[in-house]
Amino acid sequence: MKYRRFGKTNLHLSAFSLGTMRYLASETVAIATVREAVAKGINHLETARGYGNSEQYLGAALASGLPLPRAQLHITTKIPPQPNQAQMDRCIDESLQRLNTTYIDCLAIHGINKSEHLEMVLQGGSLRAIHQAIDDGRVRNLGFSTHGSLELILAAINTDLFAFVNLHYYYFFQRHAPAVALAHQKDMGVFIISPADKGGRLYTPPPTLQQLCHPFSPLHLNYRFLLSDPRITTLSVGPANPTELEEPLQVADRDDPLTLEEIAAFQRLETHATTALATDKCSQCYQCLPCPESIQIPEVLRLRNLAVAYDMTEYSQYRYRMFENAGHWFYGMKANKCTECGDCLPQCPEQLNIPKLLQDSHQRLNGASRRRLWGD
Repeated sequence: MKYRRFGKTNLHLSAFSLGTMRYLASETVAIATVREAVAKGINHLETARGYGNSEQYLGAALASGLPLPRAQLHITTKIPPQPNQAQMDRCIDESLQRLNTTYIDCLAIHGINKSEHLEMVLQGGSLRAIHQAIDDGRVRNLGFSTHGSLELILAAINTDLFAFVNLHYYYFFQRHAPAVALAHQKDMGVFIISPADKGGRLYTPPPTLQQLCHPFSPLHLNYRFLLSDPRITTLSVGPANPTELEEPLQVADRDDPLTLEEIAAFQRLETHATTALATDKCSQCYQCLPCPESIQIPEVLRLRNLAVAYDMTEYSQYRYRMFENAGHWFYGMKANKCTECGDCLPQCPEQLNIPKLLQDSHQRLNGASRRRLWGD
């Protein structure tokens, strides 16, 4: 296991962090999963107030005795923005109680997804409560997590309030590269969340994707894409049980530059996508926004890109069906809401027939709706 400095927190975190949203089957499974993760070198354990029983289960694991003492473990929990100081203070104390600990190493404001959330943090009582908790030792570092737009993420980073950011950024989603760069410039820790699942459901890749990545697995290549970037501190791994730690941690000591063979695999992926998509390839420039019908056109077309180029239809359907069902966590209307107004057409440098591609995307990807695992 490699360890990296988590920006200005000055904590040294393992290359992989244990995310605890999925180990919800039972307290027994949770304790076994945490114990195995720590035994394999993971020293960063991440949870959230909104993840069901996750905080309680992690607290039970801490109380049960782990291979490392509490002082050598680093715990992150996440709390949504609160409307006043008293409520945030109460949330912090409740998390401390559930976690069976006297301090939280890293507290993240959970879900700065809209400008209103950032304004609530800046103008409300959340910051006063957190600063008081930092002064009295209950909290040691403040950061934020986000599912928001790049512009919002950059604005949050530029407040200089935060020591770290929990960010979506993967090989198949590089929109947030400027946020990684800015966070690094400001000496913030960069924690990449859900690289296996939100990064493409890479634990169950389709045959086309497997063949293009051979002799590597798609999961291996995505992990190496991230681990080879020295600006990134740590990646979350979210096992439902101890055995699911095995494959990710095979590359836990691989933070060296990409090899020639790995670079060749990435080049194959790019070449194949260019050929398969031909004149329908969306380059993700985002110049088509805003859409009058609130369709997140680039994200819809990104999912279409993946389905057409790599047969990643299952993943693309999984994400597409979140539209209109996950609120600010996955904002936007489905593509069938397109009225063919044509506003987007002159903005597209590739001169794509965007209304036609939106219609095709909806036909390919729509189906039974699904919601997030946890609500607000």
